[in-house]
Amino acid sequence: MTDRALAVVRPGALTTVQDLGRPGHAHLGVPRSGALDAPAAALVNRLVGNAREAAVLETTLNGCAVRPRSAVTVAVGGAPCPVSVDGRPVAWGAPVRVPAGALLDVGAAISGVRGYVAFSGGITVEPVLGSRSTDLLSGLGPPPLTDDAVLPLGHATGPHARVDVAPQPRPPTELLLRVTPGPRDDWFTPGALRVLTTRAYRVSAASNRIGLRTEGPALERARPGELPSEGMVLGAVQVPPDGRPVVFLADHPTTGGYPVIAVVRAADLPAAAQARPGTPVRFLAVRRR
Repeated sequence: MTDRALAVVRPGALTTVQDLGRPGHAHLGVPRSGALDAPAAALVNRLVGNAREAAVLETTLNGCAVRPRSAVTVAVGGAPCPVSVDGRPVAWGAPVRVPAGALLDVGAAISGVRGYVAFSGGITVEPVLGSRSTDLLSGLGPPPLTDDAVLPLGHATGPHARVDVAPQPRPPTELLLRVTPGPRDDWFTPGALRVLTTRAYRVSAASNRIGLRTEGPALERARPGELPSEGMVLGAVQVPPDGRPVVFLADHPTTGGYPVIAVVRAADLPAAAQARPGTPVRFLAVRRR
């Protein structure tokens, strides 16, 4: 058995393997998946000397703990959290050398939701359709981490970054999502778009990697019934029968029959990955490009 591997000691609430995802397979019914906070995943990869596309761990709220079988350089980013090696506190947001057999413990998020853990050489589980990402909707890719699971690691391809701490965006205390109206805004009353872009919403506890669900005023429909199933894009703001907007994230379905009132700018979605339940949400209408 290779020593380039890590053993899972504590899987956490939901820890998955993620990379850049599977874009380009929607015609096969396959979501894009990939890290929800892609800039955070790219940063920790850069800190340990990996290519941008290397697979990392994405943790949810309470982190995880792993034991590498050989010495490895690690970086933790995304949601700020305590990090320790064999009980000794080490830096968050910077490369750290973890000896063979030592316990790396990524603690609970102090703020934000999702942490990212990169290992020099990357996690080298078998790719599916060109990606190592776990897809919770379709079931493609490796399963979420479980007790005693073992994940293979690649060999380091470059030196780690020489930094003390890399600056990272603070998780949002208020989530501002810029939206372009359409393509099905005509299925709603004229006042519905005004409600969406002027009233206060909050992140629902029912949010997950598929979509950020919201709590707040319902959006009134102008047309009854449902659409024939049509293609859905990342950031689509779909409105189910309860009238509360849902922002589609990385594991979203490729088709759907509920109308999409607007689409969130891609640049605003990483912050959505770090918005905790109860975080205020504001939708801001912007012009079509």
